[in-house]
Amino acid sequence: MEAETETASIPTPAELGYRMPAEWEPHEATWFSWPRPDGISFPDSYDKVVPTLAAMVHALAAERVNINVCDAEHEALVRSHLAKAGARIEHVTFFQIPVNEPWCRDHGPIFITRAEAPQLAIVDWGYNAWGWKYPPFEDDDAVPIRVAEKLGLPVHTPGMVLEGGSIEVNGAGTLLTTKSCLLNPNRNPDLSQKEIEQRMTDYLGVKQILWLGDGIEGDDTDGHIDDLTRFVDRTTVVTVVEEDENDANHAPLQANLELLRTMDAEDGEPLQVHTLPMPRKISRDGQRLPASYANFYIGNKVVLLPVFRDPHDKWAVAVLQKAFPTRKIVPLDCRELIWGLGAFHCLTQQQPRV
Repeated sequence: MEAETETASIPTPAELGYRMPAEWEPHEATWFSWPRPDGISFPDSYDKVVPTLAAMVHALAAERVNINVCDAEHEALVRSHLAKAGARIEHVTFFQIPVNEPWCRDHGPIFITRAEAPQLAIVDWGYNAWGWKYPPFEDDDAVPIRVAEKLGLPVHTPGMVLEGGSIEVNGAGTLLTTKSCLLNPNRNPDLSQKEIEQRMTDYLGVKQILWLGDGIEGDDTDGHIDDLTRFVDRTTVVTVVEEDENDANHAPLQANLELLRTMDAEDGEPLQVHTLPMPRKISRDGQRLPASYANFYIGNKVVLLPVFRDPHDKWAVAVLQKAFPTRKIVPLDCRELIWGLGAFHCLTQQQPRV
């Protein structure tokens, strides 16, 4: 299997006809990396987050759910968790692929597709735990290659650090990201913005990159787009706003909103921009947590929405139900899960159907 950085003499995935599909396009499966009880993501809270994880698996019964576990003992533990929660498991497949932490969106494979065989391939972006913040991360960095080996898929390696939560695509040629994350020198200090754009164009099959500014307070990823702005169809986005002018999130989210209102899709059609509220500030042990309704996950039949027993929960449900009228909006309490500084989109990675 070829996993070396591609050179000018080797056709890029875009030249081979590959693209990254939008999340709402049909899935073959959703991938998880189940947390280890001794991991660092949920200090003293592992048992409290397990019911929410089980509820996610149960709600995604309309597609395969592939779960990475470290070994047979870890698999047995996860099976017991799912059974205790009463979750459906007939759609679940376990893969013994060791992980350090559960954030599959960021360390997992990014799948690309094309009409010709092989129709499915994996892009193996580099992973350095959001700028070397949480070592060790070697097992996480190896997940895409190990998934490709299990599935027998070709691998394309750009030689650039990129987490899945830092990009959002409409499947037709437009990609959204943030300067605060992808241009942070803790990711790719030797690459210019133009070079970063070229690699996303070459490896994801996109035609244009739209840049927003800063992320939300408490986000240790340096501003992932999946806490901010999400495509809900080719030319429509939802973006979070903070109404309280005294809140630290008000100004950066307003700036992002104003930028979005000037942006077009790849064919020149202006983006339609709808707003999502932000939940009230949630803090724990003196730390603000990055709670955001934008961190939803679009399944084949459902949209998993993080909620926080907040007055704005119903508003967020209504916005997404209008955006996805053929899918069921499934609000799940995320107050414990957000202690890990991520939510449903961070935990999942879609495998497109071909």
